[in-house]
Amino acid sequence: MAIWNLGSINADLVYRVPHLPAPGETLASLEMSRGLGGKGANMSVAIARAGAQVRHLGAVGPDGGWMIERLLEYGVDTRLIERRSEPSGHAIIAVDDAGENQIILYPGANRAISELALAEQLSAARSSDIFLFQNETNAQITGATLASQRGLQVAYAAAPFDPEAVKAALPLLDLLILNDVEAAQLAEATGLEPRALPIRDVVVTRGVKGATWYETDSGSATDIAAIPSNAVDTTGAGDTFTGFLLAGLDRGKPMRQALDLAAKAAAIMVTRVGTADAIPDLKDIEDRFGPGH
Repeated sequence: MAIWNLGSINADLVYRVPHLPAPGETLASLEMSRGLGGKGANMSVAIARAGAQVRHLGAVGPDGGWMIERLLEYGVDTRLIERRSEPSGHAIIAVDDAGENQIILYPGANRAISELALAEQLSAARSSDIFLFQNETNAQITGATLASQRGLQVAYAAAPFDPEAVKAALPLLDLLILNDVEAAQLAEATGLEPRALPIRDVVVTRGVKGATWYETDSGSATDIAAIPSNAVDTTGAGDTFTGFLLAGLDRGKPMRQALDLAAKAAAIMVTRVGTADAIPDLKDIEDRFGPGH
């Protein structure tokens, strides 16, 4: 089995600041670093580090060779990543002493993915595979439609949140992952609470309050407790959670076990500074929580 991830690839420019800047404020950064990021790349790295096979569908510009190399180092299948003439995507991230962040995103090549190439790439997918996508690329509905037609399980991490994009994707989805703010916005846009959405599984993450899994066929709601951690940087924690969740499902774990694994990975992630380069692996989880995870 494999996970096909249509996702963004960004250079993350991270600035440590004493507090998040207010409108009009000029603020000196205490530190600066460049790393691999983008919600798609983060999730691909998390999937690979969780022991599953992931094929990344995306694009970089002429300046993006180092990002492909970094993904490959982490075990991501990069053979399907396009090289485009547009500059690679990048994010400017401010992180304060409490671990909260503020992000400015430039999409670049992430919005120039060829739909024709995507169709050709997905022709090799099998019905036992999973298709994952987010909201930082173009061709989302095209990719999800092609995957659904081929019988793949379709999973959607609905961020950055756009209610119209989610409404368009709903008929294609088997699994929807969103945070509690996004869930409230979707309920306002559709009139449907998470348990009433026409999707088999809905996962709502709630930060330090954990997560809730809604199994809409049965109407059940299962709470997943958050694991206490000394957070220093919350950037990428949600992407790590999603990647480990999908990897657990791909490896045959029941949803509850996959969610528990995802919560443990996110708990480690928030104790580290960085994005894709800071994502834990299964050995990190075993070292903290013991074997059998």
